[in-house]
Amino acid sequence: MSTKKTCLITGITGMVGSHLLDFLLANTDWEIYGLSRWRSPMDNLQHHISRINNKDRVQLIHGDLRDSLSLDHAVRQAKPDYVFHLAAQSFPKTSFDAPLETYDTNIQGTERLLAALRKYSPEAVIHVCASSEVFGRVPREKLPINEECTFHPASPYAISKVGTDLIGRYYAEAFDMTVMTTRMFTHTGPRRGDVFAESTFAKQIALIEQNRIPPVVKVGNLDSLRTWADVRDAVRAYYMMVTINPTPGAYYNIGGTHICSVKDMLDTLLSYSTVKNIHVEMDPERLRPIDADLQVPDTTKFESHTGWKPEISFETTMRDLLDYWRQRVSTQGDFLTR
Repeated sequence: MSTKKTCLITGITGMVGSHLLDFLLANTDWEIYGLSRWRSPMDNLQHHISRINNKDRVQLIHGDLRDSLSLDHAVRQAKPDYVFHLAAQSFPKTSFDAPLETYDTNIQGTERLLAALRKYSPEAVIHVCASSEVFGRVPREKLPINEECTFHPASPYAISKVGTDLIGRYYAEAFDMTVMTTRMFTHTGPRRGDVFAESTFAKQIALIEQNRIPPVVKVGNLDSLRTWADVRDAVRAYYMMVTINPTPGAYYNIGGTHICSVKDMLDTLLSYSTVKNIHVEMDPERLRPIDADLQVPDTTKFESHTGWKPEISFETTMRDLLDYWRQRVSTQGDFLTR
């Protein structure tokens, strides 16, 4: 009888899920099941398609967080020892236009998934991914933000992640399940969706370098202060959390160490461009009605528990993100201007 561990990754086709898959294939012998919708784009998994086709340690299971029967089926099939719940409606700006979809996917979807796990895999070690956006608008005197900082969400997305966070902790306390929640601060890198600031900036710069658009980068709020981490450091943190003395009901802030404004981040990307006359233009459509503007974490609790430290520099992350978009722009057709 095989003793090989299995895991289930929801949101495996996203930036974080695909990098987590990379990490687990390279650093474990686990059998990996990924929850995906039939319409989920496979771009981020392209380099693993052969393995997926051959069911070589990776299998995709059709499922949707808004369909509890599909989640029951996925959990029964995977029988996971570990679960990484990463799937979400993850775009804060979109959540202002589609709050009910956001709440249903992120709050009720988490409830549906944990209910399925309670029925079919109650012994699993489960990571529920909330977000630093739960803290929202934090007064400067409360920086850096620790785990006990008051929630003050600044978008329907952030509100939904408060629900995600609390549901995870509730299942741990009420049903004696090993569920842990994370509030990961800004993390980025290759495969970051182009609806996020740093990725749309990198995409626009890559398009400018190919003479596909005029030398103008359109921006939203540049004043927000962020702490930046690399997605590859983030997935290593998630792995360490579920494998190093996992503590039921624990909740952690995780983030990088490089603190700068969105403007400083843009200036860094512009400094890497081969085009030196790029202008910056405010686009009102890129502004949120309200913004979380002081996102600086205290990660002492998580680092003390696991020994994790970020290893990839901000400059490397930004260069890799820009190179990712250069590669995509050079091989694809038109892109949406967003």
